[in-house]
Amino acid sequence: MAKIQRKQIALGQNFLKSATLVRRLLGESSIGVSDAVLEIGAGRGVITAELARLARKVVALEKDPELVGLLRERFFGVPNVEILEGDFLQYRIFDGEYKIFANIPFNRTADIVRKIVCASTAPNDAYLILQKEAAEKFSGIPAETQFSILAKPRFQIQIIRELRRTDFEPMPGVDSVLLRIQKRSPALVLPEDAALFQKLVCYGFAGWKRNLGKTLQHIFSYRQWKRLSKELRFPLDATPSELTLEQWLGLLDCLKRRVPLYKQLRLQIERSASAFE
Repeated sequence: MAKIQRKQIALGQNFLKSATLVRRLLGESSIGVSDAVLEIGAGRGVITAELARLARKVVALEKDPELVGLLRERFFGVPNVEILEGDFLQYRIFDGEYKIFANIPFNRTADIVRKIVCASTAPNDAYLILQKEAAEKFSGIPAETQFSILAKPRFQIQIIRELRRTDFEPMPGVDSVLLRIQKRSPALVLPEDAALFQKLVCYGFAGWKRNLGKTLQHIFSYRQWKRLSKELRFPLDATPSELTLEQWLGLLDCLKRRVPLYKQLRLQIERSASAFE
């Protein structure tokens, strides 16, 4: 057990101690008897056991071979639980409709969330226990980030519960929350406009100027920007993080209506960062 605990620390794993708490968290989710659920980092199986009582099928993925052995012993003969050994970042997400519920390793949070929101077969709903600071960044609290603006047209992202440090073993040195990532249907940006929206946002956030209007001055003239500022109700000297998703969508709509600007934008974003970097 001491060896496993040392591995937990190395892998950034902090396991929930209470099955009662897990039941309470699942009670706040949309997971039900008809759902297939993927659990990332099943650990000792505290969450797995509660999911097995609730969902139609549970696929529990665990990277640590020793924990995989313990999980297979614990859930031997449980028909709706499948234990897989592997790293989620190398795991091919299955086709079809599914949901995610997981207490993910804090040191791999960003990569895991990126894979979820960028997946071609994204989950209908995902509930992730993760570091509060990271969850705020993903959900755009207190200010929007490049990540949150790029993700929100496809997903609603919100923190739905704060957890105590004493809920975990070993106890983490940071605060944790339950983050919900719910797929929108339909998405707020049409598939044919997704690349243009990505380029616009990445270019806006990649600019060295904090003033978004100056960053986009080769795309929108001062007169156009002033009009957009008034119509979309953002400050003339707004930074990229000050614009809401709705205001970014307003910029996209303006750009779509001015076809020559799209060609101009493509030239401007050649050196800009790719999505979610």
